[in-house]
Amino acid sequence: MNHRASLGFVFVVVLIDMLGFGIVIPVLPSLIMKLAHVTISVAAGYAGWLSAGYAMMQFVCAPVIGNLSDRFGRRPVMLVAILALGLDYLLQWGAPVFAWLIVGRLLAGVTGASFSAAYAYIADITPPEKRAASFGLVGLAFGVGFVVGPALGGLLGSIEPRLPFLAASLLALSNFAFGFVFLKESLAPENRRPFDWRTANAFSSLRALSGQNETVLWFVAALGVWQLSHIVYPAVWSYMAIAAYGFSTRQVGLALAMVGLTSAMVQGFGLRRVLPLIGERRAVMLGVAGLAMATLLYTTATTTWMVYLAITVGSLDGFVQSSISGLNSRAVDARSQGELQGAVQSVGSIAQIVGPPMYAQTLAHCSGPAAWIALPTMPMVVSTVFGVVALALFLKGAAKVASAPVEAVAAA
Repeated sequence: MNHRASLGFVFVVVLIDMLGFGIVIPVLPSLIMKLAHVTISVAAGYAGWLSAGYAMMQFVCAPVIGNLSDRFGRRPVMLVAILALGLDYLLQWGAPVFAWLIVGRLLAGVTGASFSAAYAYIADITPPEKRAASFGLVGLAFGVGFVVGPALGGLLGSIEPRLPFLAASLLALSNFAFGFVFLKESLAPENRRPFDWRTANAFSSLRALSGQNETVLWFVAALGVWQLSHIVYPAVWSYMAIAAYGFSTRQVGLALAMVGLTSAMVQGFGLRRVLPLIGERRAVMLGVAGLAMATLLYTTATTTWMVYLAITVGSLDGFVQSSISGLNSRAVDARSQGELQGAVQSVGSIAQIVGPPMYAQTLAHCSGPAAWIALPTMPMVVSTVFGVVALALFLKGAAKVASAPVEAVAAA
């Protein structure tokens, strides 16, 4: 399998994972209500705990999966994760009681941690100077999945509530069969290293990786804070749009589709054209500037077209994560790419635990008759503050790269 085909397969892996995640979102509330015999308000609380459990499993398992891929190769780890995901969706499809659904969502968090192996695969097959653009493919997959997954899930769920889980399972199992036949290993035997359970966690990984290059800590911190900034969209954006602009359900759906589309365009195509011209450092600065400008537009918007303009400008933030990830992957050797990506995903999962309740409380206190301050777009303001912090952390790490001796940079 050539370089382009290999990238295409990894893109499909992430896309199917995102489709599988998004496709079940529309039917989860009704399924929780049915299996747990609770009202919608109680079901919403249960859904929050399920999301937190999903993220917690990623926090624990991403470093393990990343380290396993450094030991046994990317191919077997990715294939096992895809197969397990397909079987897990079958479990959720046939869940007779709520406890089965809980187990299914926790297992989905474990298999979703395979993103660390997927990122490491991209690092293996891509020249260092082109990794940021290739990592953008993952962002493109997220954007497409964010648009298509919930829409497809709503359509299938209207036919039969459990059908989206079966569809997600068939997608994952088909992807496993394709990868089993066609996917080639990307990690050469001489670049593999022993696996140790004692060090297969984010803290031990970061300690070891910083021994290779201290910029890793700055870049991982920047990525973690950036995740906390960017999670505002899935956490509360739709609620903010209703509170701030009076959007209907249809308008929210169309606007979120626009978010996914513009994000996919920037990360899938913009990165490949812009990065060679301005480099990672300026691309990150441009992305954070886009977030800040979008927040200003959201806060001052009085018409729907202004909201869509804010969405379009805000899509520039798609430059941030891939650019930082590209530089970060160049800071460590070929033997440690899985360990690095596992640590990054583990740290990022903290944002999935902390971010949603934080932004929900921010919106609750800044909208409605009992608001502390009448500013429903305050979650975007908070998001921008975190974005600026992420930029400062990144620039600190980038400055260390710039000041490093030529020999050290070449070795990294």
